[in-house]
Amino acid sequence: MSNFVNGQWRPATSGETRTNVNPGDLSDIVGEFAESGAADVTAAVDAAHAAWPAWRELGPIKRAAVLTKAQAVLAARGDEVAAAITREQGKRLGEARGEVDRALAILEFTAGEARRLNGVTTPAEEARTIALTFRKPIGVVGLVTPWNFPLAIPMWKVAPALLAGCTAVLKPSPFTPLTAQLLVEVFAEAGTPDGVLNLIQGDREAGEALVADERVAGISFTGSLAVGRAIHVGGANRLLRTQLELGGKNALIVLDDADLDKAVAAIIHGAFGQSGQRCSATSRVVVDVRVKEELLARLHDRVSAMRVGIGTDPAADIGPVVNQERLDACLAAVEGAVAVGAKVVCGGERAVEGLPEGYYVTPTVLRDVPWDSEIAQEEVFGPVLSVVDCDGFDDAMRISNSVKYGMSGTIFTQNPARMFEALDQFEAGMLHVNRPGVGAYAHLPHMGSKMSQYGAPECSPQVWDFYTEWRSACITY
Repeated sequence: MSNFVNGQWRPATSGETRTNVNPGDLSDIVGEFAESGAADVTAAVDAAHAAWPAWRELGPIKRAAVLTKAQAVLAARGDEVAAAITREQGKRLGEARGEVDRALAILEFTAGEARRLNGVTTPAEEARTIALTFRKPIGVVGLVTPWNFPLAIPMWKVAPALLAGCTAVLKPSPFTPLTAQLLVEVFAEAGTPDGVLNLIQGDREAGEALVADERVAGISFTGSLAVGRAIHVGGANRLLRTQLELGGKNALIVLDDADLDKAVAAIIHGAFGQSGQRCSATSRVVVDVRVKEELLARLHDRVSAMRVGIGTDPAADIGPVVNQERLDACLAAVEGAVAVGAKVVCGGERAVEGLPEGYYVTPTVLRDVPWDSEIAQEEVFGPVLSVVDCDGFDDAMRISNSVKYGMSGTIFTQNPARMFEALDQFEAGMLHVNRPGVGAYAHLPHMGSKMSQYGAPECSPQVWDFYTEWRSACITY
């Protein structure tokens, strides 16, 4: 299982490979995948650079036809792709099928944008003159994607990149290479010309080479704040265009007039869906002290009854985390929280009983978490929920906005004024009222604020501000 460069599957130049293992069953070897270096990246950029003129000249409507074919291919192969996601990433099969559906929606939306890549015609200052604007693709782009949504996130980069007229080099996470391979197979089967979409498997060396290649006009990255900063700084000298979706430490506020049943259901979905491994996960609940105990009692009953299991187990409520690093980080975060006064309501341990050998963490709720403690300020990226006390709306907003991140913000209240005040005051990009704080639509911006986002949003018409640049023209006749 190898790289895809200029329409051909090939091993890494070095011949080196990396073993990919099922996180829910460590005895299940998914495969050996290329461990690429700078030479492989150079070959991929060569191919993308050579393919760009013809792809650019094809025009958006004909490019959209390729995306429409890719949608049909992915729909036909949906069960195969969902099974691969579960096997190498660990999420429950139902969640993986939901991710396939999200990718299909992204393709549908993006293809429809082909007839809306519009500029404007404006008045001119001189007689017999027309003034207008239009968009042009920026060129070769590097797409660096994470493991938590190994299909949907690459798709919401690949689809607009190709529709805009860019050619691309996709470098997925080394933890989910199979899903990326299947995505590229889908586009190849749909008739994407050679060199337009290239795949480089690998880790840091490949990513750094992609950033350093001066023919790469832009890098779209989803992942950690530290790596996003490194990409931005690494390309700063040549004014590399970057689109960075980074971490989150998202709050769900529960005021004293909230519908607690609905709030609990939303918290469980947001905190423990996908095993808590998403940038918009509900990692903090900021609850009014007047309803704190009642909310905690309901959370305890629901969360302690959740069943941990391998992703293919239809009875499982939560699957494994992706690797040993995530497992260790979750347990260390719980230990650190307890050390500063938090108490474990439920969970907080590695789950092993009745399970294959894998990276399983019991879904964890912590209470009495100090609002300024490390676990309340820094991303855990796992099924660990911190419950923080507040005294009324103003205190809740202060605590919610106290972190450096700003991905998602959610409030539960029956007071319409508080709903709109929260929308005005949240320092976050994606906001929710009386619903789970995760999930978005293919046509709405997926974005954060503060240290969660740099550059144009994704999954919306605003995405064209990354993959294209404006031209203005004045024509006198």
